[in-house]
Amino acid sequence: MTDFLYRLEAIIQDRKQNPTGSSYTNKLLSEGMARMAQKVGEEGVEVAIAALAQGRTEQIGEISDLMYHTLVMMAALDITLDDVSAELERRHSKR
Repeated sequence: MTDFLYRLEAIIQDRKQNPTGSSYTNKLLSEGMARMAQKVGEEGVEVAIAALAQGRTEQIGEISDLMYHTLVMMAALDITLDDVSAELERRHSKR
């Protein structure tokens, strides 16, 4: 899975650098940070609801949506998976 997350991150970066009119990623990026943050918030709520009241298939779908929208927002913020991984490692090493 990690390999695909890095591939998806690269696809999002490519869309950011080479916009295409039909790309949902480009639509999100062009709508600005407020819209991206809204989508991440919405997807976070949907993950919580799925965890409490839906089945595994829906839970996986909602978590996937949250991860995708988070990756798009990260691209807009110039934050990479490596940045996040390094922070998680740093936190873990404190234990």
